[in-house]
Amino acid sequence: MSIKTSKQAVSLSRRRALQTLSAAAALPVLGGFAPSVLSATQSIGRVVVVGGGFGGATAAKYLKLANPAIDVTLVEPALRFYTCPFSNLFLGGLRTFDSISHGYDELRNRYGVVVLHAMASEVDSEHHRVTLNDGTVLDYDRLILSPGIDIRWDGIEGYDEEAAEEVPHAWKAGAQTELLKSQIESMDDGGVFMLTAPANPFRCPPGPYERVSMVAHYLKQHKPRSKVIILDAKDSFSKQGLFQEGWQAVYGDMIEWVSLSNDGKVIRVDAATREVETEFGEIHRPDVLNVVPPQKAGWIADRAGVTDASGWVPVKPDTFESQLVKDIYVVGDATIASPMPKSGFCASAQAKVAAAAIAASFEGRESPDPYWINTCYSLISPDYGISVAGVYRVQDGAIISVPDSGGVSPTGAPASVRAREAEYAVGWYRAICQDTWGSA
Repeated sequence: MSIKTSKQAVSLSRRRALQTLSAAAALPVLGGFAPSVLSATQSIGRVVVVGGGFGGATAAKYLKLANPAIDVTLVEPALRFYTCPFSNLFLGGLRTFDSISHGYDELRNRYGVVVLHAMASEVDSEHHRVTLNDGTVLDYDRLILSPGIDIRWDGIEGYDEEAAEEVPHAWKAGAQTELLKSQIESMDDGGVFMLTAPANPFRCPPGPYERVSMVAHYLKQHKPRSKVIILDAKDSFSKQGLFQEGWQAVYGDMIEWVSLSNDGKVIRVDAATREVETEFGEIHRPDVLNVVPPQKAGWIADRAGVTDASGWVPVKPDTFESQLVKDIYVVGDATIASPMPKSGFCASAQAKVAAAAIAASFEGRESPDPYWINTCYSLISPDYGISVAGVYRVQDGAIISVPDSGGVSPTGAPASVRAREAEYAVGWYRAICQDTWGSA
């Protein structure tokens, strides 16, 4: 998502919002949310939450905050969740891998969420049941899916799951991220790192451009004769002017962006030779290749019958209940929620809306009117941060951007402003992780 604004449009209210968002990510971002004082001695409903990332873990916690009498079960196969936000900082040498991982003890011990480390394999929406890969069957009154994204393995010729073991996408934080880091570290000084960026929509619109920034930071320190190239299936990207200004200021000519119009769209990958072919037939053979492929909603959304022909999930904007299947709510990257971007902050905000709506339905009252806040920080270097912010609400049955409520960092700002935004980024990450998992 790209929001264009002038320096003058970056108002005092926006600057205050950016300062407070990093410290207040834990606050609910929907009208009318308030924890219930009802007793937890008798269950009023059963909710199963599938997926323990920013969306799912937040939904589980805020359901219990809304009403402790709701039975909440969170299904997540991983013992620890590795976040995509700040995974690029790991690639740049600014973070350890452990520092972007989070567990589920607080959800269990403080909020009473039942956490099952298993994979949801089937959803029976007619009988309101979820089957896990170990054979366990969970009954539900409401189901929340926060499945994240899956890769469209047919999106680029030659790029499949086997190819990803040689040419990583690293668009799900974990083993792929570690593989890419090891390849970057093994690259010779003077080599070429190449990232291919997909067409919209995809998880974290500024993510590829922060990634090349962090890779360039590492290379500048350790392999300064190297080159970074982005082949892009788009002619514009989120925070483009800010990124390009920062690249020139910090890295000079190290980073090169090739747009769609300049033959940036990759149509074929040969993982064995680390070769890519673009739309007009040009062949590239970089030393390290990072393919960010086309994406879709996580596969359990297909099993639940909530995806449409686009591969994503249409939702009711006021509650995030599926438009296709009753009593199933979907939050996070899997949803069609434009103009909200597919970001961790949006997943958290959507989860709070869904939790409030479900609690209201159990209690026989109207759902509160929702609104959402999003901010997305990107680091160009350790002391050079940029951001985009937005506020969203429902109008005439659709999600809209609230006029004059957001914007991007100003261009041409002094170094002190960029350094301050880099500090805000760290504060934002700490706050939202504390809110989600109880760990920073």
